[in-house]
Amino acid sequence: MLMSMFSSFDALGAESFGQKVGFSWTPSSSSKEGKVVDAAAPAPSSKVAPSPLTSESVSKCKVGGNSSGPQAADGRKEKAQLRRARFFTLRSTIPKFLETAKVSRSSSFTSGTPIITFIYDEDIQFNVNAQRCIVGVIMYHHRHIYPTFRKFSSIALLGSKPIYENTPIPIGFSPINEESLANKLAFILQSCPDHSALKQGQQVHTHVILNGIHNMGLLGTRVLGVYVLCSSFKDAKKLFYQLDLSYASPWNWMIRGFTMLGLFDFAALFYFKMLGFGTCPDKYTFPHVIKACGGLNSVQLGKLIHKTIWLMGYEMDVFVGSSLIKFYADNGCIGDAHCLFDKMPDRDGVLWNVMLNGYVKCGYSDEVIGLFGEMRNTEIRPNSVTYTSILSVCTSEGMIKFSTQLHGLIIRSGLEMDSPVANTLLTMYAKCRCLSEARALFDAIPRTDLVSWNGMIGGYVQNGFMYEASDLFQKMISASVKPDSITFASILPSISESANLDLAKEIHCYVIRQGVPLDMFLNSALIDVYFKCKNVEMAQNLCNRNNGMDIVIFTTMISGYVLNGMNFSALEVFRWLLLEHMRPNTVTLASVLPACAGLAALTLGKEIHGYILKKRLEGSCFLGSAISDMYSKCGRLDLAHRIFTRMSEKDSVCWNSMITSFSQNGKPEEAIQLFRQMGKEGAKYDCVSISAAVSSCANLPALHYGKEIHCFMMRGSLTSDFFAESALIDMYAKCGNLNLARRVFDIMQGKNEVSWNSIIAAYGNHGHLEESLDLFREMIKEGFQPDHVTFLAIISACGHSGKVDEGKYYLQCMIQEYGIMARMEHYSCMVDLFARAGRLSEAFEVVKSMPFDPDAGVWGTLLGACRVHGNVELAELASKHLFEMDPQNSGYYVLFSNLQADAGNWESVVKTRSMMKQRGVMKVPGYSWIEVNNATHMFVAADTSHPQSSEIYLLLKNLLLELRKEGYVPRLHMKLHPQTFELHHRRAQLLAS
Repeated sequence: MLMSMFSSFDALGAESFGQKVGFSWTPSSSSKEGKVVDAAAPAPSSKVAPSPLTSESVSKCKVGGNSSGPQAADGRKEKAQLRRARFFTLRSTIPKFLETAKVSRSSSFTSGTPIITFIYDEDIQFNVNAQRCIVGVIMYHHRHIYPTFRKFSSIALLGSKPIYENTPIPIGFSPINEESLANKLAFILQSCPDHSALKQGQQVHTHVILNGIHNMGLLGTRVLGVYVLCSSFKDAKKLFYQLDLSYASPWNWMIRGFTMLGLFDFAALFYFKMLGFGTCPDKYTFPHVIKACGGLNSVQLGKLIHKTIWLMGYEMDVFVGSSLIKFYADNGCIGDAHCLFDKMPDRDGVLWNVMLNGYVKCGYSDEVIGLFGEMRNTEIRPNSVTYTSILSVCTSEGMIKFSTQLHGLIIRSGLEMDSPVANTLLTMYAKCRCLSEARALFDAIPRTDLVSWNGMIGGYVQNGFMYEASDLFQKMISASVKPDSITFASILPSISESANLDLAKEIHCYVIRQGVPLDMFLNSALIDVYFKCKNVEMAQNLCNRNNGMDIVIFTTMISGYVLNGMNFSALEVFRWLLLEHMRPNTVTLASVLPACAGLAALTLGKEIHGYILKKRLEGSCFLGSAISDMYSKCGRLDLAHRIFTRMSEKDSVCWNSMITSFSQNGKPEEAIQLFRQMGKEGAKYDCVSISAAVSSCANLPALHYGKEIHCFMMRGSLTSDFFAESALIDMYAKCGNLNLARRVFDIMQGKNEVSWNSIIAAYGNHGHLEESLDLFREMIKEGFQPDHVTFLAIISACGHSGKVDEGKYYLQCMIQEYGIMARMEHYSCMVDLFARAGRLSEAFEVVKSMPFDPDAGVWGTLLGACRVHGNVELAELASKHLFEMDPQNSGYYVLFSNLQADAGNWESVVKTRSMMKQRGVMKVPGYSWIEVNNATHMFVAADTSHPQSSEIYLLLKNLLLELRKEGYVPRLHMKLHPQTFELHHRRAQLLAS
């Protein structure tokens, strides 16, 4: 329990702890026993504040200041009896964690110094020195503080009036001087705490000392406050021990100071020391103590403090209540926060804002809107903080209609030009894709600050308007607004889209030259832009120079390696991340899964999937899409579809990923069916889903489905999408309707490289080489640069037309004039070009001249050419490579055995078929389909599954008889085995006789 209270307590020695909180550790002869000594307790001759265990300290607890005389003596005797009775009443409220420690207490007092002997539990495993000091504080609190609480509770209920208000003024000191000094200190405390304020505070402190004011009271407390606010903690420490510590104010300032420094553990321990000293906390103590509990992420300790607040009657105070509500909301206890909020009698704007922000942080958007409605029904008017919180919810949820209503309320309130509100409105419009409204608001802001510029630039980038983002960035520089790390992190993705490496380097140099801090986001954005510009070495150098590696940098490295095809490096970074005991988040896991897919590492992918299930992260949409995509690319389309169906929420990315997987894995019917289901379930179509569905129609082919999708595009807002229209061109061409493909191309409002490549390939596949070349020249004239896909379409068109020399020319043109390196598919196309012309030796020379190892596609093209031209020797070489690279592909075995049969090598045929049987390779039957009356009919050889198969076969038999009557004699393409030929010959003789 103690460990959960002080989970972030640093490993401190006993001496350093005593310097901070006034305790020192004195070890005893036994290793598990010792004593905690109150270092602040004075010796008998000391003039510092008396020990809380003396009768003098108890006498100071009366309202109105210190009292003396016979009446005070009688009061002490009466209150001592009351304290004993009240202690037993309050003992039941002592926290349960005190009962977990095995404590043996013996109190002895030597010259007024309290000593506590204890034995701690071996099961409590954390820092020994910290444990000793904490248990000492708690036991001191247990023995002496709860009776004092009861005594002070009546005082606390009287209000927040300072108990030192009626303190007698020392003889010889002018009250006017003390009051003027106090007022001066009050002014310093209200001003911005800087070096000049510290100097003024030191001057006042000097004036106090020179005037011989020993009982400083309010003056001393305010000087302490100046030291704390100005972060002069050495001076604060010295002054603290000179003040009368029976009042709460000095303790409050020290607790506040520790909280400002982020030393939340010391702030909490100082609070316990305050109680141990016998000082009653006031309502100004608890906000900082609660903040310390929040810094320690200790809900249990916070609830303990809450219990004390309730006992002292401060729970309904607006400042204390706000702190408690914020503490509960920040730590996920939103129910406790709302329960306390409902109990508050007076709710000001701060309290409403704290509750609203709590719901915002916990992600309860409906509750935020409902609470805002309740707030409007009260007399409290929403301020800029309120509107900022509500608008942030609208931004994350895309609530554009409600946001515009809020905008109207903001204008009525006169807050539309308030900087935080205007910037939040601008961000909301940008993220809701209302860029015209965002830009109008940006132009209307009289004084645009850095946040406004960043919001507008980020809005343009997020919506794909890269040119506008770059233009606005230039205007920002021209307006002498100095960009920060957020500006560069926002603008760098626009450079990533254009892959402009020189511009990326210019911005990087500007960042270094202007001394812009390389924070986590800017560093990851720079690494990402270098990866997307294909400069992997520079990205690695940036990563290696980064001192503070975090999960964001690792995730950027993994996704960058995957983007550049370096899947092994991506997995190495992921392994190193795990060795460093970093916990990968959903984005990290979604980035590493494509590496498994790229390597077809199904086992590793399953391991990562198991980790995701173990951590219960599978609910994320984009992570579910990554898992499904990994399984489909590893050949397990069944598992991919199972993951997809089990997803509770599916966005457009999930649907698109599954439709594309079906389309690319030879299941176009399932892809079209899933596309229809996507519309029925209310998911929004985009260019990716449309392109995938149109590609499925092209692969089927199903012209009527393609036309239906085309009509849907014309009715919607996707008619101007380059990729969807390019897919339409490809679909019409593959369905044999070249005129419609050209019509789609001609009516396109804008064209890009993809659309030009699609129409060039369409004419080339139909054997219209001249039209393809004319389009190629027109493309260059229009200012478009051809890429590797363009030249692939041209070379393929040359192959279909039998123009070998033209194909060779354009390959050399691609390499020499345009500097595009030939890829595997270009070499495969050249092999096909020579093979179609019967020039197999030149085709084989192309294979041997490849700068990398040929894949199965290249060898398969060569084997098919050998089958056509009967080259058995070269076919044996090609089949040897194919059986090693793709041993489960039945097509290669069948193709090679048919070639051997053509050559009459029946022993080799038997050998090839036996090899196929031994390896368990099943021949996949070929099938064909035809579209009749907008319905697709599929047929397999000797298939009888069609409902009209009997009628079809009867018609085929009648057609065959009619053909024979007309003199048709079938010519067998494949040579028959001698025994089979003899059987056929005898059957023919019998029929003739």
